[in-house]
Amino acid sequence: MSGAALGIEIVVVFFLALFLLHRYGDFKKQQRMVLFGTLLAWYLCFLIVFILPLDVSTTIYKQCKIDQEQESVSTLTPLPTNHTTSNATPTKSVPTPCYKPWSYIPDGIMPVFWRVVYWTSQCLTWLLLPFMQSYARSGGFSITGKIKTALIENAIYYGTYLLIFGSLLIYVAVHPEWHLTWYELQTIGITAANTWGLFLLVLLLGYGLVEIPRSYWNASRHGHLLIKTYFKASKLMTEKADAEENLEDVMEEVRKISESIKYNHPLRKYVDTILRKCPVEYQEKMGRNMDDYEDFDDKQNTYPSEKSLAKLHKQVIYAVQRHNRTRVQWQMLLQQAIHLEDVAKNETSLTHQFVHSFPSAEPDGWFTRYIYTPTVEWYWECLLKHWFYRLLSVILALFSVAVVWSECTFFSTRPVLSLFAVFIQLAERDYNYLYIEMACFITIFFLCTCVYSTVFRIRVFNYYYFASHHQTDAYSLQFSGMLFCRLTPPLCLNFLGLIHMDSAISHQQKEQTAYTSIMGSMHVISFIANGFYIYYPMLIVILCIATYFSFGTRCLNLLGFQQFMGDNEMTSDLIDEGKELIRRGKATFQKRKRQRIEDGENRRREWKERYGNQREEYSSRNRSVHELKETSYSDTVAPGNNRQAKYSRSGNRTERDCIELLQDAEPLDFNGDSLTDNPLETESGRNTGGRYLSMSSSRSRIFDDV
Repeated sequence: MSGAALGIEIVVVFFLALFLLHRYGDFKKQQRMVLFGTLLAWYLCFLIVFILPLDVSTTIYKQCKIDQEQESVSTLTPLPTNHTTSNATPTKSVPTPCYKPWSYIPDGIMPVFWRVVYWTSQCLTWLLLPFMQSYARSGGFSITGKIKTALIENAIYYGTYLLIFGSLLIYVAVHPEWHLTWYELQTIGITAANTWGLFLLVLLLGYGLVEIPRSYWNASRHGHLLIKTYFKASKLMTEKADAEENLEDVMEEVRKISESIKYNHPLRKYVDTILRKCPVEYQEKMGRNMDDYEDFDDKQNTYPSEKSLAKLHKQVIYAVQRHNRTRVQWQMLLQQAIHLEDVAKNETSLTHQFVHSFPSAEPDGWFTRYIYTPTVEWYWECLLKHWFYRLLSVILALFSVAVVWSECTFFSTRPVLSLFAVFIQLAERDYNYLYIEMACFITIFFLCTCVYSTVFRIRVFNYYYFASHHQTDAYSLQFSGMLFCRLTPPLCLNFLGLIHMDSAISHQQKEQTAYTSIMGSMHVISFIANGFYIYYPMLIVILCIATYFSFGTRCLNLLGFQQFMGDNEMTSDLIDEGKELIRRGKATFQKRKRQRIEDGENRRREWKERYGNQREEYSSRNRSVHELKETSYSDTVAPGNNRQAKYSRSGNRTERDCIELLQDAEPLDFNGDSLTDNPLETESGRNTGGRYLSMSSSRSRIFDDV
């Protein structure tokens, strides 16, 4: 089981990162490079979180072996000189037995593993992901153009790093008394990166420690949740209208350029690339504009440059993505509001069966029919869910209090004031490795949840915004990967400090974890190890108090960014507006659902009337053909001179029946437009039925340029 635990966690973490990327990203539309970079960054960060408890238990076992060896050195204990006991034999102390943990990792594996994971994540966050961000946002029409744009945008970014690094090298060179080795320079770089990460980590952690328990407590209040949903609906509708207006403006600019640049112009291929990124309905309106010819060498005509087309291409990608995101978010918010209203209506139900306002058109599965029945759904939604969320909120609040207390007292080793260090040391006495690993995993998982959930909730206007249901853009995905790679290493170091497994903070001569050995000795920069790493996390108390009293929300509200506040008149107006929007959305949803049902019934009725009789005639003729074949086979077996005549007569009759069947069958409908290579014509939805394959393919080749 020594290597099995590590291998299982590596596989499980990969599928966890893949699941989250599938939830927020879009595997079909987004670039493979963007998806791969984000997946790799998330995967490496999750690996650090899941593998660190195994490193802790292995380190505790190694410390036990070291203590056992020290005890075995002094096996003979001298006795006091006394004549009565001069002939007594010396006593032998019994060393404490050390039990190997079930997830023990052999020596030499963890240092190499941490070194590969850490330096790969640092290369991603400081070098590759910033470049890939600019590459994904670029509006270039070729790989070379996108790379050139990305290098220009990141020139200042990379130049700043080179300037700082060069200044440090020059400063070290002019002070030969320092005698810094390569290992010490590497430690300085790691310390600088961890210091930057810890600065941001405390800010995010202070918000998450309060907001996560409070969010579950508010989720147990159905009335509060419904009112907040109305508020979100009002704000989202404003954003949706703004996105539609922005898309209209961009599409109008695309239409003008498409009309000015004709098919014989060298820049027409770039215009076609832009048109393929537009929605289908706009492609049908604009068309290809290949109905005339114009001499592009004419000096009187002014055409846009390739640089301006690249800028327009970038605007089109952003406008379309924003429009699709707001549309999907509105649909999901409408479904959430309908569900909350159903819960409010069913709370007073005497039948104790949950009734939906808009039942699903799909047939119920076995889980809904046998397990999650309407009665079970009523008890969960109207009774049990309320208390479950409240209990979970109380547990998370107690966890948050323990984290805040431990962050303020983890530097004290005598007495041990950090609660997590007390729990780990109690389990260490009995060598209960399973409890140690579970306690470490739950603690670090809670810390990561507070930090990562805050990263998901942050919104920097429309440049960085996380949206589920595959609506997160490439820039936001890669930015989250950068933040994860910068926040996870200092978070793990902070956790090791909470449980007194980091000698740079606890100042204890104990066996270090393999992860701490990779980070290097923080004593190279003493003012950071003894000052910033110890006292800066205490700021989390002030941040938690500010979050509890919604200080940030009130500041944003004063700056003009409308936030949900119960005692505000503007909030009440937005709630009323959102309620009216939800009512209209429900009416539209009900009308569309009724129209879909009627259309489905009409199609089934037409299909039955058109093909029902033909299917019956076809089956009867098949039975007759089958009977004729059987009679012909019996005639061939019978002896006599008429065998050949009977066989030929039955065969001719069968051929006649087959010919009649072929005459009754309707010709296949080949869509010639679907075979063209032009994606604009493919997506326009114009069909010409009744063409055969040979005719349609020949026509598309002849009239390609018309």
